[in-house]
Amino acid sequence: MPQSSLNNWSDQRIIITGGSGFLGRHIVEGLHARGVADNQIFIPRSAKYDLTEKDACVALYNDCFGADKATMIIHLAAEVGGIGANMKNPGRYFYANMAMALHLIEQARVDGLIERGGKFIQTGTICAYPNMTPIPFKEENLWNGYPEVTNAPYGVAKKAAWQMLDAYKLQYNMKSSFVLPVNLYGPHDNFDLASSHVIPALIRKCVEAMDRGDEFLEVWGTGSASREFLYITDCADGLLTAAEKMDDPTPINLGTNMEITIRDLVHLIAKLTGFATEDTIEQKIRWDSTKPDGQPRRCLDVSKAKELMNWEAKVGFEEGLKRTIEWFKANRYDAEARV
Repeated sequence: MPQSSLNNWSDQRIIITGGSGFLGRHIVEGLHARGVADNQIFIPRSAKYDLTEKDACVALYNDCFGADKATMIIHLAAEVGGIGANMKNPGRYFYANMAMALHLIEQARVDGLIERGGKFIQTGTICAYPNMTPIPFKEENLWNGYPEVTNAPYGVAKKAAWQMLDAYKLQYNMKSSFVLPVNLYGPHDNFDLASSHVIPALIRKCVEAMDRGDEFLEVWGTGSASREFLYITDCADGLLTAAEKMDDPTPINLGTNMEITIRDLVHLIAKLTGFATEDTIEQKIRWDSTKPDGQPRRCLDVSKAKELMNWEAKVGFEEGLKRTIEWFKANRYDAEARV
């Protein structure tokens, strides 16, 4: 696979879409650790740049660094939520994610990114994998079936962005990389119950149930589905490693290769937050089996990340959960107010 070695970050001028979000703030911290200064980073705000619109993307490239122009685009911005939000907004989630990638990639080409030797870094999603993908998920299986229906519009839009980068590599020789992070969690996550994913939602529900003195907690599904989770700082490091080492949008899974059922996850979070003990867990968790489980299983083959980038996750799952719970308890009122 074509690879590069971006050893010197000091010459980079980097646009980070979604740079003030959950993953974005950790990417910024990772760039700072690599010696990138604040004046080398441009984070577009949605109030000024609606990146689903072509004109906004043109304005972004014109505004970001003046005549110097950007040398790297890290595209993190996305519209997505948990199962409930995905089911309510399939059209919006497809349009928003497809339009952002479409305009950002094309306008990067028009703006001269290729001539500057620059690079486009695109985040994909595990939702792009077929519903019944063999475990563990291998990158070569991405096209072997249709995604799980509640995630499909978002997943297909992200997969189309990868194909666009592949086409631009073939026709225009645009440098790019494409990573597929598994479910993320950690400090500064989205704890808004209307749109949050499973770990932040469970942490908040358990803590608030303790405050109210609730006798039990109701959880969607049967608990039989499985998931894999990646701590947020590990994801940021994996993405920046791809930016350093990959010039080709070969899809690369970012994960831990550790699978856990939702039932075991709920039990673990309930115990770590203090909502339940080993003796009371069965009585304090009630399952609403009328609600969907989502994709049956998710667990990644992460051998390609090790082979091509010499990258692997470092933070253990229980340790990552403890850090996330501690952060939420210390910052819960700010976290609960975020949308």
